[in-house]
Amino acid sequence: MSHVMSPLEELRHSASHILATAILRIYPDAKLDIGPPTDTGFYYDIDLDKKLTLDDLPALEAEMKKIAGENQAFYRKEVSREEAVEIITSRGQERYKLGRLADIPEGEQISFYQNGEFMDLCAGTHIRYSAKLKAFKLLSIAGAYHRGDEKNKQLQRIYGTAFPTKEELAQFLERQEQAKARDHRKLGKELQLFHIDEDVGQGLILWTPNGAVIRQELQDFIGGELRKQGYSQVFTPHIGKLALYKTSGHFPYYKESQFPAIPEPDQLAQIASEGCGCAEMTARLEAVSAHFAAGINERAGKEVIGAERVMDPTKLLDGFMLKPMNCPHHIKIFASQPHSYRDLPVRLAEFGTVYRWEQSGELNGMTRVRGFTQDDAHLFCTQEQVAAEIQGCLTLVKTVLTTLGMSDYRVRVGLRDPDGKKFAGNPEQWDLAENACRDAAKTLGVPFTEEPGEAAFYGPKIDFVIKDVIGREWQLGTVQVDYVLPVRFDLHYIGADNEKHRPVMIHRAPFGSMERFCGVLIEHFAGDFPVWLAPEQVRLAPISDKIGDYGPQLLKQLRDAGIRATLDDRNEKLGAKLRRAELDKIPYTLVLGGKEAETLSVSVRSRAKGDEGTMLFADYLTRVVDEIKTRALPVKIERTLEKKA
Repeated sequence: MSHVMSPLEELRHSASHILATAILRIYPDAKLDIGPPTDTGFYYDIDLDKKLTLDDLPALEAEMKKIAGENQAFYRKEVSREEAVEIITSRGQERYKLGRLADIPEGEQISFYQNGEFMDLCAGTHIRYSAKLKAFKLLSIAGAYHRGDEKNKQLQRIYGTAFPTKEELAQFLERQEQAKARDHRKLGKELQLFHIDEDVGQGLILWTPNGAVIRQELQDFIGGELRKQGYSQVFTPHIGKLALYKTSGHFPYYKESQFPAIPEPDQLAQIASEGCGCAEMTARLEAVSAHFAAGINERAGKEVIGAERVMDPTKLLDGFMLKPMNCPHHIKIFASQPHSYRDLPVRLAEFGTVYRWEQSGELNGMTRVRGFTQDDAHLFCTQEQVAAEIQGCLTLVKTVLTTLGMSDYRVRVGLRDPDGKKFAGNPEQWDLAENACRDAAKTLGVPFTEEPGEAAFYGPKIDFVIKDVIGREWQLGTVQVDYVLPVRFDLHYIGADNEKHRPVMIHRAPFGSMERFCGVLIEHFAGDFPVWLAPEQVRLAPISDKIGDYGPQLLKQLRDAGIRATLDDRNEKLGAKLRRAELDKIPYTLVLGGKEAETLSVSVRSRAKGDEGTMLFADYLTRVVDEIKTRALPVKIERTLEKKA
């Protein structure tokens, strides 16, 4: 039976086949892998000796238009496995297509789709005729490892998009241009917000002073909300013993996405006792890791290390590891002292840094990293308190999103998969947790979907998927209900009956990760941050040095009021100073001339409104302090939200 797609998916899937047809017409030696539709378009992965560039796309696009104009029909052909092998090999496409054929389970129908001279292994479905493809565009070329595995050959991936109408395509391309202008990697460099250095490591963010201001303001903001809800702040180390994460389940469930274990100090000392220096010791440990990663036996590992007397290399896995999650540490804090039902709920919060091993091809500026800080918290409560505590978490997430102009969002509830094999705990506990998430989602007043298989291994979750000002979706805040880890760590409290009871655990992170959230925020605001978040809030721009010490006096008053302000006293014309302030996206530039100095006033140039005229400095100071205190949104964001409403 063919796979039924939506009309838009059909169109885009057919576009990928038409792209493949064009590729083989222009590059007959190309080897094809796969070409599926995506949420935003389609792509096709190819193996080609010629390295394609953007200059090659117009020719491919022109050939696609020609094929569409030929009004080729799409035919489905169902074949046996033997016939499929013959078709693939006869067309010289066996290098990748035979592997894709092997992915099809025995007994499942095998089918090809043909349009014109092109035939591809495909479950379908497709449009009836190629002429229906009228609005499409090839967008970019990127490297993509075969099957997403770095050990495999890197192919060339050609991205494109397609829509039913030219108007929809034009709107999409306009959003793409806006996205390029808002790219947090571009703006992060221009505004000096963060830096990624090869010597430090890919996926590891260096927060520069300007970016650190934004992060600290966000932390202070949510910190105030946490105090209102009765949270206690904690701090935990960046590493922990491997056994801790084995107990929690993070190591076995997320093993592939974690950094390798770090040997115990005495294990290192044992290796060092052979007289190794640090460099040689590191080399030996790297060699052992490489051997075990390659599946080489224990003896080979010993031989790589050196003398037979050195411990079994597998014991290197009994040491420490960079923490992948904060929850086991918070659990240990909760368990460090006895609790009565009167103590609950206990709410522990931390801006805790965790580490995940992301594939290099998946890293993306601040939004996909290897080390990130979560605005993490874990709540320990009674069964009766679960509903109220979830509501408190949801209120916190909504407060964050509303304050930052991210009120356009949807909610998804991640549930366990039907067979439950990927998840820990028993079905009864999962039923309780999932029902609690469903009931909470219903109170939000926004659409929500249930997605089986998307829960964490220890519990279901409520995810907030926000839509930014140009319509892109980002998964940010999350709330999770957990009956599993309290069992794994044997947590308990003393109830009113003087007996031991198991607490329920709630995980929540309104920002998710500070790195990802700030990356999204940069793009959401296009670098034009609200005054309260702007690294530099006010810049003073004297027309000349004839105003004496008026500029330094105002600078001191601004800073005394807690405002981040600077004085541009360069020997430059006013136009150059204003242009520099515009490029730096400063919310307010105050022009100071002789008249302003005499009247204790300022000429206000705002990023949002331009020239606002002259006002007394005291009045301006009151205004900007109030704007910061109320965390007012930029005018551009407010207008966008009004249009959506």
